Amino acid sequence: MAAAAAGAPERVLPASPNWYCSRCSDASEDGSLFGFAARNSICLLVVRSGVPTFHGELVGHTERVSGFSFCHYPGQSNYCASSSDDGAVKIWDVQTLATVTEHTLHQNIISALHWSPQMKDLVVSGDEKGIVICYWHNRSNSQQFFPEPRTIFCLTCSPHHENLVAIGYKDGIVVIIDISRKGEVVHRLRGHDDEIHSLAWCPVLGEEGLSSWQEEGQEDAINGCSLEEVATVTKSCYLASGSKDQTIRVWSYTRNRAVMTLKLPFLKRRGGSFESAVKERLWLTVHWPRSQPTQIFSSCFGGELLQSDLVQTGKRKWVLLGSSTEGQNHSRIVFNLCSLRSEGRELLLSISMDRDVKCWDLATLDCRWTMPSLGGFVYSLAFSPVDTGCLAIGVGDNMIRVWNTLSINNHYDVKTFWQGIKSKVTALSWHPTKEGCLAFGTDDGKVGIYDTYSNKPPQISSSYHKKTVYALAWGPPVPPLSLGGDGDRPSVTLYSCAGEGIVFQHNPWKLNGEAHDINKVIRGTNAIKHKLPAHTEISWKPDGSILAIGNEDGSMEIFQAPELKLLCTIQQHHKLINAIRWHHDHAAQPELSYMIASGSNNAVVYVHNIKNVIENPPERPVTITEPFRTLLGHTAKITSLSWSPHHDGRLVSVSYDGTAEVWDVLKEEPLHNYRGHRGRLLCVQWSPVEADCIYTGADDFCVHKWVPAKQEHSRPPQGKKSIELEKKRSLALKPKAKKKKKPLGKVPAVPDSECAVPTVNEDEDAVETPLEENGLLDQEAGKAQQEPEERPSTEGHKDSPTHPPLACAPDVQKPPVTFRILPVRKEHIKPGPDSSMKRKKPRSILPLSTSLDHRSKEELHQDCMRLATCLHSKAGQKEDLPSCSRDHVHLGLFTNRPTLYRLMEAEGRSHLENGHPELFQQLMIWKGELKGALQLAAERGELTDQLVALSPMAGYQAWMWTVEAFTKQLCFQEQYVKAASHLLSLHKVYEAVELLKTHSFFREAIAIAKARLHPEDPVLKDLYTSWAAILEKDGHYSLAAKCYLGAAAPYDAAKVLSKKGDLTSLKAAAELSLIAGEKELSVTFSFRCAQELLSAKNWVGAQEVLQQHESLLGQRLVFCLHELLHKCLSERNPVQNRSPSIPCYHSWVVNQDCSFIEIVTTVWQSIFGVHTAEQAQNMFEQLQNIQYPPATSNTPPQQLLFYVSHELTLALLSHQTASWKEAVKAILRAVTQSYDAGNFTLMHEICNIIVPGDCDHLREKLDSSDIQSLSAYRSLQAFVAYVQLYNLWWNFPGDSLILEHGTLTSEVCNNEQSTLGCQISCASTSSSTEGIHDTEARPEEFFHKKDDGTSSETDSSINLNLLKKRQALSSCGVLLSEQHAAVQSVRRDISRVQQSLATLIHQHQKNNLQQSTTDEQDLVETQLPLSSPSMNEVGEPISLPDLMKQLTEANQKLAEFPSSIKDLPFPDVLECCLVMLHVGAQRVVDLDPELREQCLHLLQKFRANDVYREACRKFFT
Repeated sequence: MAAAAAGAPERVLPASPNWYCSRCSDASEDGSLFGFAARNSICLLVVRSGVPTFHGELVGHTERVSGFSFCHYPGQSNYCASSSDDGAVKIWDVQTLATVTEHTLHQNIISALHWSPQMKDLVVSGDEKGIVICYWHNRSNSQQFFPEPRTIFCLTCSPHHENLVAIGYKDGIVVIIDISRKGEVVHRLRGHDDEIHSLAWCPVLGEEGLSSWQEEGQEDAINGCSLEEVATVTKSCYLASGSKDQTIRVWSYTRNRAVMTLKLPFLKRRGGSFESAVKERLWLTVHWPRSQPTQIFSSCFGGELLQSDLVQTGKRKWVLLGSSTEGQNHSRIVFNLCSLRSEGRELLLSISMDRDVKCWDLATLDCRWTMPSLGGFVYSLAFSPVDTGCLAIGVGDNMIRVWNTLSINNHYDVKTFWQGIKSKVTALSWHPTKEGCLAFGTDDGKVGIYDTYSNKPPQISSSYHKKTVYALAWGPPVPPLSLGGDGDRPSVTLYSCAGEGIVFQHNPWKLNGEAHDINKVIRGTNAIKHKLPAHTEISWKPDGSILAIGNEDGSMEIFQAPELKLLCTIQQHHKLINAIRWHHDHAAQPELSYMIASGSNNAVVYVHNIKNVIENPPERPVTITEPFRTLLGHTAKITSLSWSPHHDGRLVSVSYDGTAEVWDVLKEEPLHNYRGHRGRLLCVQWSPVEADCIYTGADDFCVHKWVPAKQEHSRPPQGKKSIELEKKRSLALKPKAKKKKKPLGKVPAVPDSECAVPTVNEDEDAVETPLEENGLLDQEAGKAQQEPEERPSTEGHKDSPTHPPLACAPDVQKPPVTFRILPVRKEHIKPGPDSSMKRKKPRSILPLSTSLDHRSKEELHQDCMRLATCLHSKAGQKEDLPSCSRDHVHLGLFTNRPTLYRLMEAEGRSHLENGHPELFQQLMIWKGELKGALQLAAERGELTDQLVALSPMAGYQAWMWTVEAFTKQLCFQEQYVKAASHLLSLHKVYEAVELLKTHSFFREAIAIAKARLHPEDPVLKDLYTSWAAILEKDGHYSLAAKCYLGAAAPYDAAKVLSKKGDLTSLKAAAELSLIAGEKELSVTFSFRCAQELLSAKNWVGAQEVLQQHESLLGQRLVFCLHELLHKCLSERNPVQNRSPSIPCYHSWVVNQDCSFIEIVTTVWQSIFGVHTAEQAQNMFEQLQNIQYPPATSNTPPQQLLFYVSHELTLALLSHQTASWKEAVKAILRAVTQSYDAGNFTLMHEICNIIVPGDCDHLREKLDSSDIQSLSAYRSLQAFVAYVQLYNLWWNFPGDSLILEHGTLTSEVCNNEQSTLGCQISCASTSSSTEGIHDTEARPEEFFHKKDDGTSSETDSSINLNLLKKRQALSSCGVLLSEQHAAVQSVRRDISRVQQSLATLIHQHQKNNLQQSTTDEQDLVETQLPLSSPSMNEVGEPISLPDLMKQLTEANQKLAEFPSSIKDLPFPDVLECCLVMLHVGAQRVVDLDPELREQCLHLLQKFRANDVYREACRKFFT
C-alpha cells in the first residue's frame, strides 16, 4: 500500500472535503478504500470498522476537484475518476497513485461525474451549460450530448442498464437519457421546484417487489402501450432524488412519475457547535444501499442523518442515526453519503460542512469513528508540557484542534475549539505548569487563553495587536508585573509578538487589564535612545533566566531577566527572523543548554553557543558575529524549528521549500529530509514521547506525523523551484470566466456575486487569505485559491416558457445592494468618403421633446390644437393648463413654468435611465436647484469637477459640503491624490497628508507637508519613518536611509544601509555613521567591512577601512599579524586555501633573516607607530575584551587562522610590555585553538614560529611565586613537547612505520573487547624484550650498509640526527604528569556516568511509552525497574542511586584538585604515554628506561580503552 512506502507519513490530518458538490466522495467496490475531494486533490483512506489509516493522495488537478467516483465494475476497484474546475477529467490508479489518462473536452465548469457500474471504462460527466460527455478511456473515445439547456447539478449511471443515465438540474427537473440513442431523453420527471442535489438508483431491478408503493385507483401503465413502451418495462427500476425543496421523491421508470414523496422532518438540533446566527443552506443528499434495498438514507437540515423504511405502511417515521449517544451526529449539513462492506460490517460514510468524515454501522446506526480534517493553513503546532502527547493545532479556519496523539483506541482523538476566535489561529503556547491552559494568537491581533478541559469561552486580552500575532511564549514576569509581591503577581506571564513589531506582556490573572510593551523596560534598563528594531520572534530559555528576541533586521538580542538587561546582540542573519529555539536543559553535556538556534528568510539556520556571555555577563553589551554552527541546505525561508527532547544537538527545521530537515547540529550534518507535504511548511514539533516521530503542518491544509529514519533523502532538494513560482505558473493557466450577456429591455439581474455559494471547504471566509508574514502579505498564497462563483442559471428554453431564470437562493440573506447599470450608447456614423472629417453632433439636453417634435404632420397639428386650446381656454390657466399638459409634457416648453418643470423632470428621468446623469444635473441647474443637484449627485456618487466649480454659487457652506463629498467620492474611486488637492482647497492640510499616507502615497504626502507645514512639525517625521519602514520591508534600503536622514535619525539610516550586508553597503553605512557622529556604529560597520575584505584575502583594503578609526588600531595590528602569518605559512604551504582569489599583500619592507616576532614588531613600529610600552598596553586592553567562540573540527581554516592571529597579537603586545604572564597565556590559547580544531600541522608551525626549540627562555622571565603563570607555562611547555612527540612519530622511516602499523592495527582489532591492562602488559613485555636487544645492538645496525659491509660515509650525520631525536624524546617527559592524568581520568569517569544516566533516562522513557500502549495485564507482567537498562563492567545492572553516587564521588574528587591543574588545558597524558612507548618500540630512538616505567605506571593506574583507540586513530591519520 501507498502508506507503507518509504518516507510516507505515519498519520495525517487531511484537508477538509470540498463543499456543495453532488458527488465528491466514494468508496471502492472491494470495500478497502474511501476517497474524498479536498481542495485540488483526492485524499484516500483505508477503511476499517475501527480506525482509518491514510493511504495517499491523488495529485494532479490545478483547481478545486468537483467530482470523484470509483469504478464499481467487478475486478476494477483500483481505478477511479475525478473532475475539476480546471476542465479536466482524470482517470487514476489508486495502487500507484498516478494518472492513467485524462481528457479536457469540457469547455465549461464540470458540475457532476459518475463511473458507470455496468461498463468498466465509461465515465460520464456534465457541466454547468448542460453538456454531457461520455468517455471510454480504454479506447480514448468520447460522445457529447446536450439533452437540456439547463445547469446540471448531479448525474448517476444506472446500475442495471449500461445505457441509462439520470441527470438532475438546477431548476428541479430530472431527466433520464439513453446514450445508445445519441442521448435521447427517455423520461423527463417534473415535481421538484428547486435544485436537485442527489440521485440514487434502487439497487434492485424491477418494480414488483415494492408493491406497497402503488397508489390506490392507479391505472395499469402497460395497458394500451406500444411495443416500444412494453420493451421499456423490462428496464423497470426506481430512482430517488433529493432536492433543495426539502423533499425526497421516488420515481417509477415505467410510470414516468413519482410514486412516493418524503418530506424532511424538522428536528431539534442537539449539541450544535456553531453559532445559531449562521444561516446554512440545505443540502439534501440521498443514498440507497445495496444491502438494504428497502431503506433510504438521507441528510437533514442541521447535519442529522435519517433512515426511512420504504415498505412501511401507514404514517412513515424517520429513524435518526446516532441517537443512542449524544454528539454522534454532524453539526453542519451533510453533502455526500456512500456505503461499503468491510470486515463483515455494512458501513456508511458521510462528509459534512463541519469538516468531519464519519463512519456509521448500518446494523446499529451508531457512529464507529470520526476522522477530523482541516479547513485552512496549519500555522502553529504546540505540545503540552504537562499533558504529554496533547498536540494543539492552530488552523486558518478559525478553529483550534487539540489532538491526543497517545490515544490507543482512537488515533484521531481530536477536540475542536471555536468559540471567541473568529479569525485565523496563527500562534499557540501551552502554560508550562497549568494543565489544559492554552494561549492562542490570531490573524486579527487577538490574544486569548483557553481552558481545554471546560466548555467555557476563552478569556480574551483587552489589548489587541494591530497586526497578526506570530509568536507566544510563557515566561517570568518583567517590570512592572515583577515589582509586586509573590502573592500579587503570577509566577509566569504571557508574551505575544505581532506583525507591527511590538511585544506585549499580558497578566494571565487580569487579561482585561492593559498589556505592557516590554520596549519601555528595554529602553529604561539599557538607556537606549535610538529607535528599537521591530520584533518578530520571542523565546525564553527553559529555566526562564534569559530572553531571546528576534528582529526584523535579522539581529537577535539576548536579555537577562527580570530587568531585561541587554547582554549581547547576535548579528548573523540579514533578513527577518522567523524562529528562535533554545536547546533543552536536560542534555548529557550541560553546555548544550546554552545553544540557541535561529532561522530567518535567508534559508540558513544558525546555532550560537552563548555560554560565556551568560555565565560572565559583560559590563557593556557585546556583538557576536560568528556562529557556533551553520546549517546549510534549505532553498527558501525558514519558518519553524524544534529541538529533539530525546537527543543532544538534534534539530528539525521546516522551510518554504516544502521540506523538513533533521540536523546533527554538533557535526553540522543533515540526517533526514521529509518531502511528504505538497506546499510550504509553516510549523514543526518533535514529539515529546516518541523519539522517532515529528509532526509538521503546511499550507496544504494537512498535519503529517512522520519518522525521520524512514526517509529516503538526507538533505533538501537542490535547485528546486519554489512553491510560490509553481502556484503562479498554475494560476497563469486558469481560463478567465466569461461574463453573461444581459437580455435587452429587461431589468438587470442581480450579479452573480450576490447569490454566490462557496464551493470550497471554507466557512465564513471560503478562501484562505494570503499568508501574512509580519504584516506583509504573501501574494502567491492569496492568488492560489480564488473562490469560484455559484453556477450561473441559464435562460429558459423557447419551448418551455413556464420556467423562467431562477433568482438567488432565498436562504442566502445579505444586505440589499443597489446596482446602477450604465449602458453605453454608441453613435454610429454613416460610412462615406469624408466620414472621418465629420464632427459628432452634440447630444441634445431635451431629447424627449425633440423626438416628439419629429412625428407625423397630423400629430404635430394636433399638438398645435391642444396648445391653443390650453392657452386660450376661458376657464383660466390654473385649472385647464395643468390638465392639458399633464398628458402632453412636451408642450410645457410653450406654456407656463410649472409645466416646464414637469417637462424637465421627464427629461431628467430619461437621462438617468439612459445613463447620462450629467445632463440631468444640467437641467437641475437650469431650474435653479443647484443645491438639489449637488445633493443628488453626491448621493449617487456622480459629482464632477464642473459641479464643484459651480458649487460656490450656492454659498460658502454648500461649497465646503460639496468639496468634502467630492473628496469622499474620489477616495471611493481610488483617486487619492486628486482628493488630497481638494482637501487643500479647504485648508485641511493634515487631513490631506493623512489621506495620502494611509494609501501609501508617501512621496506626495511629504511634498505637501514640507511645503505647507512647519519644518519641526512631528507629522513630517512620522511620514519619513513610516515610509522608511515600508521601504525597508520591500528591500529599498537606500531610499529608506534617505527617509531616516530626513527624519533626523542617522543611526537608523546607517543600520538600514547595512542590511544588505555586501561590501559597498557596509562601507556606505560606516561612512554615513562617521559623518553623523555615530562613532560606535561606524566602528562596528567598518570592522564588518574589514572582515569581508579579509575573507577575500584583501589585506590592503581591510587596512584602509580600519585606519579611519583610531579605536580600531588594535584590530589593525591583528590584521597586520594575520597578513604576515598568512604570508609566512603560504611560503611553507601548510594551509590549503579554498578561495581561488589572489592574495593582496602590503609591500612592507622586512628583513627576512629576522625571526617572525622581530618582523611583526618592526612593521608595527614603522607602519602603525607602536613604539612605547604604554601604547602596547592600551592596545592590549582594547583587544582583551574581544572573545571568539572555541574552535572545533568544523571551524574553517581561514577563520581558525584569524582566531590564532588575535591571540598571537595579544602575546606580542604583552611581550612589548614585559607582561610575560599574559604572553604565556595568549600563546597557550593560540596553540590550544589549533589543538581543539584538530589542525596539528598549524599547531606545529605556530610552535616553530613563536617558540622555536623550546620555551625555557619564558620560564626565566616568570615570577616563581605566581602559581597561575607557572601552571600556564607548564601547559604551554607540554603542548610544545606534544608537537615534538608527534613530529618524531611522523618522521620515522617508512618501512618501520608500515610494519608497526600492521602490528598495532591487528592488536587493536584483536583486543578491542579486552581490558587495557592486558594490552599494557603485552606492550611492556614486547618493550622489555626490545630493550634487551637494544643493549646488545647499536643503532647503526638498522641503517643501510654498503655491499662490502662497511658503513656509508654519512653515518656521522645520521648519528647526530639520532642524538637530537633522543634528546627530543627525553624532553617529552614533561607530558607524563600524574596530576593531570588523574584529573583527566576523573573527568572521563564523570562523562561515562553522565552517558549512563542519559541512557538510563532514555530507556526509562521508552519503557513508559511501551507500557502505556499495552493493556493492564501486560503492564503488570512487563513492568521493569528503573535500574534495568544500565549495566556495569561485569554486566550487572546499575541503579539510579548508584550512578548518582558515582557522579557525586567523581565531582568530589575533581574538586580536590587545585584550580591551576583543572582550569588550564593539557594534552592527554595516557595518549602521550602510548605514543612514547610505540616510538621507543621502533628501535630507532632509545626510550629512557625511567620514562618507559613511568609510562607503564600511568597506563596501568589510569587505564582506559577509549584513550588507546583514540591514540591509535591519531597515529595513522
